[in-house]
Amino acid sequence: MSQTAITNILLEAGTNELEIVEFYIDEALTEDDVARVEALEQMKGNSALGQKKENSREANSFLFQSSQEGQKTCYRGYYGVNVAKVTEIIRMPRVTELPELQSPSVKGAFNLRSRIVPLVDLGMWLGKLPAEDYIDTKAIVTEFNNVNTAFMVTGVNRIHRISWEEVEPPNEYVSSVSSDTIVGVVKFDDRIVFLLDLEKIVTSLNPKLALRLGDLGEDWDSSRSYRALIADDSPLIRGMQRDLLEKAGFKVTATNNGKQAWEYLLECKKKVEEEGRPLSDFVQVVVTDIEMPVMDGLNLTSRIKNDSLLRRLPVLIFSSLVTEKLRHRGESVGADGQISKPEVGSLAKRAADLIVAYEQKFADKKKTPASSGDEDSAS
Repeated sequence: MSQTAITNILLEAGTNELEIVEFYIDEALTEDDVARVEALEQMKGNSALGQKKENSREANSFLFQSSQEGQKTCYRGYYGVNVAKVTEIIRMPRVTELPELQSPSVKGAFNLRSRIVPLVDLGMWLGKLPAEDYIDTKAIVTEFNNVNTAFMVTGVNRIHRISWEEVEPPNEYVSSVSSDTIVGVVKFDDRIVFLLDLEKIVTSLNPKLALRLGDLGEDWDSSRSYRALIADDSPLIRGMQRDLLEKAGFKVTATNNGKQAWEYLLECKKKVEEEGRPLSDFVQVVVTDIEMPVMDGLNLTSRIKNDSLLRRLPVLIFSSLVTEKLRHRGESVGADGQISKPEVGSLAKRAADLIVAYEQKFADKKKTPASSGDEDSAS
């Protein structure tokens, strides 16, 4: 699958849909693994042992016998990643070992059109025993947080177009057995696909890429208090944003996804209309991630900007998907600013600057005689 092919299928922004690349990883099972596999398959409504097929390589076979000597029992697990993070899918490249590797799951690096891309054995990082050596092993090349990384997988199935409403959060058991790297669960008729948090994996391998609060700077004006609404499904990122904004004097309301944020905004709108209070009494800026179950940040932004009252709120997208190639998606739904997650230190300043700019924008509108059809000038 070429880079062009993937780029051409990207969805129109704001539709609350996403496309995921489904891939699979085969692992050899120990006796202790059988209970884990059975628990996962029962959650899917299947019997793993009932799916056992001798020497099978069918896409819906969960347990099979390897062709290696010893006939190991193997398990095929299905995973997914947002197409927006994938630049291309290639055959297993020839890699060069890297010095001072901190994890054996990093197999080395390879040259891809003048870019040096590290290759991570995803199965090894997840703690899986390799089933057998495949000559058709694939590498999924990704870009997020302005970093390129390739992930080695057993094979790739297809691309699915789904709604974010179909993405369920993982339960506690799934989270525990996956080291909290599963951020979403998508159920199909014959299998479940687990959406992986590749950002967490990359950060664990290179702590220098982890988010840090940073310093607000000596010139930061803390005399004013702002009100921010944040939407992010990651408890870690959500907590970090809250800490940073509160340190900068913001009063923060945090929500887990776009739907919760939208429902909160509708409540604010209702109070504005019933009590005659300004919207700024409740919220002055919205900071949203893009990838979230139920409702994503692009759909949330589109809803805000298409509402006659809520459009007065500046929206700041804070996401790993903010790259030069994908920035147009946020622009197309009316986002006022976009920050890549490594730039977390600038979050408070960007949010405050947008609030001040919007205050000035609507103050100027009030000074100008408004036409009857100007929604923005309504009180």
